[in-house]
Amino acid sequence: MSETRIYGGQAVMEGVMMRGRRYMAVAVRAPNGEIALYHEPLKTGKWTERARPLPFIRGVFMLWDTLVLGMRSLVFSANVGLIEGDVKENRDSPQDDLTGTAMWVTVGVSIIFSIALFFVLPLAIVGFLDRYIASDTLSNVVEGIIRLAILVGYMLLIGRMHDIKRVFAYHGAEHKTINAYEAGDELTVDNVRKHSISHPRCGTGFLLVVVLLSIFVFALLGRPDWFWRISSRIFLVPLIAAMAYEFIKLTAQYYENTLVKILVAPSMALQRLTTRPPDDSMLEVAIVSFKRVQASEEEISEAEAEHEDIVRVDENGLPLEPRADQQPVPEPATSTAQ
Repeated sequence: MSETRIYGGQAVMEGVMMRGRRYMAVAVRAPNGEIALYHEPLKTGKWTERARPLPFIRGVFMLWDTLVLGMRSLVFSANVGLIEGDVKENRDSPQDDLTGTAMWVTVGVSIIFSIALFFVLPLAIVGFLDRYIASDTLSNVVEGIIRLAILVGYMLLIGRMHDIKRVFAYHGAEHKTINAYEAGDELTVDNVRKHSISHPRCGTGFLLVVVLLSIFVFALLGRPDWFWRISSRIFLVPLIAAMAYEFIKLTAQYYENTLVKILVAPSMALQRLTTRPPDDSMLEVAIVSFKRVQASEEEISEAEAEHEDIVRVDENGLPLEPRADQQPVPEPATSTAQ
């Protein structure tokens, strides 16, 4: 499959965000059953365009873009969830949304929390055990095992929450839709339903690769004093993430190879913690989002992307038109995506 036809996505609250090379779309099931749909072109700066072909460097830019776009999509889905009554009746009713400075603060706090939980905390725990560990390599391996245990425990814990279970089900719908597309199937609920809820380019598998790679990277540093040891766990995260991105990209490209399937089997298995079998209404939302991106990328016609329950909305969840099937909406000319 050519690179211009590789699609990705993310589950959000009651919906799915899909992205292609040049466009993104997010579809969310509103409380009244309608599908709120927003899409926009992906705005890329000159540095991103220059970095895209460069191994390792491109991973850093792509991961940052995914983080910001994912946060915006989550905010959008939360705004849609606040709508009462019909989506189209809320045209002039602004919602309490999270935008601008507040969103960037949320992104910053999320990054700090993630680094503290998955990188600094394991180091702090192993610090109490180091007096019993003579080998520098073994110390780093133990730290990596603790990091993996925290990651798995975190997934198991949040997976018990009702709302997160639904997000995980939409995660399964996202995977099923992309798997159906990559298998060449027509994107109908019946066709998509039969596909796997796992995918080799999943973010959950990416996290596992980050954890495993961190063991090898930090082992090369030995056990320096605590200032440098803590600093390495913070400032080497982008490098490790970039390496993990290249690994995921390469293994997904050759996934049909038996050796590659064996190599990525742990990451595919871990996805069972963050995916759930979706119901048909969830598959319907994922298909709407995916087809919208396909139409924007000019892979299918606008007519093929339409659906009777769609209500077009802006990035705050406010309607742009009464119904999707009454008049076409032109592609947006600008984007606020980072």
